[in-house]
Amino acid sequence: MPELPIIARGRLHADRVAFRTGRGAETYGDVLAWSAAIAATLLEGSDDLRQARVVLLVAPGSGYTAAQWAVWRAGGIVVPICLAATPPEWEYALRDSQARIVIADPEQAPRIEPVCVGLGLRLVVLPARPVGEPATALPDVGVGRPAMILYTSGTTSTPKGVVTTHAAIRAQIESLVEAWEWTADDRIPMFLPLHHIHGIVNITGCGLWSGATVEPFPRFDMPAVLDRVRRHAYTLFMAVPTIYVKLIQAIDTAAATDRDAIVSGFRRMRLMVSGSAALPETVHARWTELTGQRLLERYGMTEIGMALSTAYRGERRPGSVG
Repeated sequence: MPELPIIARGRLHADRVAFRTGRGAETYGDVLAWSAAIAATLLEGSDDLRQARVVLLVAPGSGYTAAQWAVWRAGGIVVPICLAATPPEWEYALRDSQARIVIADPEQAPRIEPVCVGLGLRLVVLPARPVGEPATALPDVGVGRPAMILYTSGTTSTPKGVVTTHAAIRAQIESLVEAWEWTADDRIPMFLPLHHIHGIVNITGCGLWSGATVEPFPRFDMPAVLDRVRRHAYTLFMAVPTIYVKLIQAIDTAAATDRDAIVSGFRRMRLMVSGSAALPETVHARWTELTGQRLLERYGMTEIGMALSTAYRGERRPGSVG
């Protein structure tokens, strides 16, 4: 039975480290086995979720990806929602997407359970990682099927759900992997929200497609991230402009020896990207002055995904997204 491209890519890298945290490392094979177990739980004996909407309320890390892959492997549509949203905001997304199931990690489950009860939805608490991959038969899911519903920010009205197919996600990932020259030797931190394209596709999707290692953080934790930067832990770094502003402030106020170690860590990275908002030219210039890195800017929208990028090899003009 043919598998979805992202699952097939994971099998190619089964023995490589997919996620690394302070608690240890998990391989692609570990994540695949976990996703198969969750998929079996979601199916409950049925042969296919048939595009049922499944909401994800899971912290960044291997558990999030295992749940995401599980929904796809079971034939469902992933609906990621914001961990920091309020119960009324969650209820809106659950109603609007016509969700049937919610997957929540143990920390989030008590918060969303009342919403699920009120709407009559099934709540699945993210199970612990199994030993080995279960033998449950999973459906044949074509790339033309809807894969994900992402909600817009709701700047001018209520948030709108945007449907993306497996084929569209694959096209975005393949184009970015080629444009930014991702390899299996890459290592990247992930501290951005996983209900937007930046975290889902640009970092996690591209990284896992390539066999790279993703290091997840619950949120942007300046001391923890800089500690890893000092140790030259990363080859790529992707963030939003406000984070680069905070990093500049941290470098400017650091003691000389610490400053040198931080700058060295950033200088050795092969690519640094800024997106999700316009990067002020003054920030672009100051970052280059401090680290020698010229930030690559790109542009996308929830409605269309990633659309434009400045060159990986070539001119990166401040104020331009490609």
